[in-house]
Amino acid sequence: MSDSDYEIESSAVLGSDVNDDDIEDESEREDGVAPVKYDVTSYGVDFDVDGLYRRLKRGEIVVPSFQRNFVWTLREASRFIESLLLGLPVPGIFLARDADSGELLVIDGQQRLKSLMFFYDGVFNPGNGDVNPREFRLRDVQETFDGRTYDSLDAKDRIDLDNSVIHATVVKQDFPTEDDTSIYHIFERLNSGGRRLRPQEMRTALYQGELIDTVRELNHHPAWRNIYGKPSPRLRDQELVLRFLALSFSEHKYSRPLQEFLTKFVIARRNPPLQVLELYRKTFTQVADLWWEALGSRAFRPVRALNAAVFDSMFCGLSKRINSYDSPDAAGIVIAYDDLLRDVEYQEAVNQSTSGEWSMDTRMEKAINWMAQS
Repeated sequence: MSDSDYEIESSAVLGSDVNDDDIEDESEREDGVAPVKYDVTSYGVDFDVDGLYRRLKRGEIVVPSFQRNFVWTLREASRFIESLLLGLPVPGIFLARDADSGELLVIDGQQRLKSLMFFYDGVFNPGNGDVNPREFRLRDVQETFDGRTYDSLDAKDRIDLDNSVIHATVVKQDFPTEDDTSIYHIFERLNSGGRRLRPQEMRTALYQGELIDTVRELNHHPAWRNIYGKPSPRLRDQELVLRFLALSFSEHKYSRPLQEFLTKFVIARRNPPLQVLELYRKTFTQVADLWWEALGSRAFRPVRALNAAVFDSMFCGLSKRINSYDSPDAAGIVIAYDDLLRDVEYQEAVNQSTSGEWSMDTRMEKAINWMAQS
């Protein structure tokens, strides 16, 4: 059982019935690691279990604020607690120190840590939606411990559990100094068992802040929901929202790989000023409303699937037009859209090597020029 399976957030269906297979994004086949070497330091810390529990309750150690699923069964969680009671070694955990808050972010070990919290709190998996969650009594363990809660353990056993040690490896990126993308890649590799997490799922797990909250908020905008369809269980719709914001507002020129570019934007703009967030909201909602009015559900679908490269260029192109204080009418948008899709060079830029610099620059330039004339 993977220690990092997540339940991805979902919400009510506001748009048409579309699944994640209906997204065409050639960039997903790219290598997701930029050609850079990292200087990462790590050190070990032996936490006693009681101290770990108290740090978790105080928020000093943080399981990423992300709708995740606790996947261990009561038996699996009980066996983990039993190992500690018996003095057996257990796998260590990986933590990353947040440079701003000083908090320790769990990048591997959430099942173990949440099992401890549930046992000490006396309730098994209270976040699973049950109206009456069950009491955490050890199950399928040695007779001495079977049926025991934390409070009903013998005094010596309770002390032994409190004093049990779990080793933690704490990592910190020293170079490059402008971001901590190595944490993203460590998280990706440690969480590669079972269902592999998508890049936006990892960003949402690792880089919680005002930007991620705003992306989540914009993802519920009615016009966007109508264009995209039902919410993506793997956050592909949220990644497209982020993609537009990064390509429109990043202070750095685009360079591949695309996923690294998006991650660096999230890190740099994790908690931007309120006026910046308001600009993001205003721009995205205005552009989404215009696209829905002009093209409805056929927007960004030159064939059947939603083409991510058509989306990012067209969305950014219309955004540039609006930001010049000149909003086109729906009929003009339709003409520009259809004409641009017939442009041979544009077709190449949205269908081949779409995350490459030439393809990105070409389709952005053409979309901006065509939309300026609409």
